Amino acid sequence: MTNTIRRRVLATSAFSSAILLAVGLTSPVYAAIPIDSTQLREAVTADNIQAHLDALQAIADANDDTRAAGLPGHVASAEYVEAQLQAAGYTTERQPFSYQKVIVDTAVMAQTAPGSQEFGYFDEFYPMDFTAEADVTAPVTAVDVNLAGDRASTSGCEAGDFTGFPVGNIALIQRGSCDFAVKAANAEAAGASAVIIFNQGNVDPNDDRFGVVFGTLGGPGIGIPVVGTTFDIGASLVATVGLEMRVALATHEETIETFNVLADTSGREDRTVVVGAHLDSVREGPGINDNGSGIGAILETAIQMAELGIEPTNRVRFAFWSGEEDGLIGSEYYVSQLTKREIKDHAVNLNFDMVASPNPVRFVYDGDGDALGTSGPNGSGVVEDVFLDYFASQGLATAPTEFDGRSDYFGFIENGIPAGGLFTGAEGIKSEEEAAIFGGTAGLPYDPCYHSACDTNTNIDSVVLEEMADAVAHATLTFAMTTSAVNGTGKGTGGGAEHLLYKGNLLKR
Repeated sequence: MTNTIRRRVLATSAFSSAILLAVGLTSPVYAAIPIDSTQLREAVTADNIQAHLDALQAIADANDDTRAAGLPGHVASAEYVEAQLQAAGYTTERQPFSYQKVIVDTAVMAQTAPGSQEFGYFDEFYPMDFTAEADVTAPVTAVDVNLAGDRASTSGCEAGDFTGFPVGNIALIQRGSCDFAVKAANAEAAGASAVIIFNQGNVDPNDDRFGVVFGTLGGPGIGIPVVGTTFDIGASLVATVGLEMRVALATHEETIETFNVLADTSGREDRTVVVGAHLDSVREGPGINDNGSGIGAILETAIQMAELGIEPTNRVRFAFWSGEEDGLIGSEYYVSQLTKREIKDHAVNLNFDMVASPNPVRFVYDGDGDALGTSGPNGSGVVEDVFLDYFASQGLATAPTEFDGRSDYFGFIENGIPAGGLFTGAEGIKSEEEAAIFGGTAGLPYDPCYHSACDTNTNIDSVVLEEMADAVAHATLTFAMTTSAVNGTGKGTGGGAEHLLYKGNLLKR
C-alpha cells in the first residue's frame, strides 16, 4: 500500500463529546451530536482480538499456511467468523461470486552469466500484470538509465531510446515518467525478447521507489514477458559486464468460487453504515496483519455491540470481504449489486485494512483531500474528522493517507458513497520524521512481512492494535447512532462499480 511521510500531529486535549457531522446532500449543515463510546471501547480489547488472530493462524496452519480466496483456508476463516457472529446473536449471510484468477506456475528471473544467481519470486522480482508467457535466456541491454543524482528517468519512454538495441536481447529499463506498458511496447517494437523494469531509486514521499516494482501493463497486448524488480538489483545488473539473464513465466487461469460474509444490526436501512475488512489472505502467507487485524477489530466490535445491547439508530452492516487480494473483487461485487436507490441508502463505508503493523504509523484516510489533494465523495471529510477528533482526545498523533484505490473502499467512493478508515502501513518505508513521531525504526517497512509467509500472529503490534481498535469501535458507534446523513454526492457512476481485476494493488508507472 502507498503511504506518505506527510503527517498531522494532534495535541492532547479534552475530547468534546460534540462531534460535528454533516447533514444534507450537497451543502452540508453541521449539528452537534454527543457520542460517548467509552463502554464499547473498553469492551473491545486487543486481548480479545488477539484470540481471533490466533484462531485465524490455526486455520492457516491447517490449510497450507494460507487463507486465500477460493481455498479451504478462506472457507474455514469464514466459518469461524460466522460462528462468532451467530453466537453473539447475529444472522449471517453469504454473498457468493466468482472470478477468473491468473495462477503463476513458473516465475524465474536469474543471472546466467557471468556466474549464476537466481532471484527470489515476490521478494526480489514480480511479473507484471497482463505479462506474456515465455522462457527466454539472452544478453541484457540497459536502456537510457540514470543512476546518478536524483535518478530522474525517462528510460524506455521513447522509441529513440532503443536506437541500436540488439534484436533478441532482454531490455533492462528503469522506472520513471511513463506507463510500464509504454516502456514494454517500445521494447517489444525494438525486438526485445523480455523486459526487466527496476525501481527508480529516488525519494518519493508518496511511494516506494526502491523496492520490488509490482506493476501492471493495464491490459493484454504486450507479447513478451515483463517483470519488475528493485532499484538495487537493477543498478547491480546495469553495472555487470557481459550480463546474460533468464526470464521465464508460465501461468494458467482458474475460476475462483468464493463469497462475502455479511451481518446486520437493527436500525434504519436508509442510513446503512458498512463496516468492512477483507477476510482473504494472499496465497504466500496466512495474512494475520493483512488482514486478520482488520477482521479481528470489526468482529470484536460487532460482538461487543451485541453483548452491550446497543441498538443502533442506523443499520450497521459488518462486511467480511473476499477476493480483495486478487483485486478488491468482493467489495466491488457487493457495490455492483446495489440499485441506485440502495446506493443512496448507504450512508458511509468504514474500511479497516491492516491496523496492527509491527513498525506502524497511525494513518487516517484523507477524506477531504486537504493534505494530499485527493478527496473522497462528500461526507468523507466528516469521516476523517471523526477519527482525527478521537485520536486528538487520546493525545495520539496521526498522519494522512490518500484514497489511492488499494483497498475495499474503492467501489464505494467510485459510486459516490463517502468512506474513510485506518491503516498502519504495508510495504512502504518509515521515514526519520515518522519514526520521531510514532516510534519504530526508520528505513524499514511498516510491515516487513507484508504479503509474505512471516505475516503470522507474531507479526502484530499489540499497542497500536489496541489504539486502532478503539478508534474502530468509536467511529462505528458514532455513525451507528447519529441520524445525520453523510451520503449523497454526484461523484461516481451511481450504478454499481465495474469489476476491475487487480485494481488497486498494482502500479501503472
